[in-house]
Amino acid sequence: MMCGVESVRNKHKQVSDDKMEWSSEKKKVLFICIGNAARSQMAEGLLRELYGERYDVYSAGTNPAKGVTPYAVRALAELDIDISGQRSKSVEEFKEEKFDYVVTLCDRARESCPSLPKSKEYLHRNFEDPYWLSGSKEEILTGFRRIRGEIGDWIKGNF
Repeated sequence: MMCGVESVRNKHKQVSDDKMEWSSEKKKVLFICIGNAARSQMAEGLLRELYGERYDVYSAGTNPAKGVTPYAVRALAELDIDISGQRSKSVEEFKEEKFDYVVTLCDRARESCPSLPKSKEYLHRNFEDPYWLSGSKEEILTGFRRIRGEIGDWIKGNF
């Protein structure tokens, strides 16, 4: 079984405000993209900041980069979220872990992610890869801000 399956949000228990139901026990979430250098790192930081009292949050990549891109660190620092201590990790580091939610953030990760058989639910949302952004440093940072906002909005709407 590949972790790349269609969104199963409809399997989540719903409450009146259209957020996933949660209990006093924290749920474990793993965000996955290819390099674990930008999208999944930003998602990890955003979910931890927004709903850290409800979720233990992790991120990984199917082909991890050598580190977190400075643009992702800066984009979150603008929101007073510090991800500078985070590191790029392989999804293989988590293959024996049990997660309540595994979230793939790009189609390539969904297609290439190894099986995580102990995990319960899978979600998928394809976000643009900021690696391919071009232009001046400010234009690239603007692109990271946009993608950060899209990820943040998606997290708010789904968690």
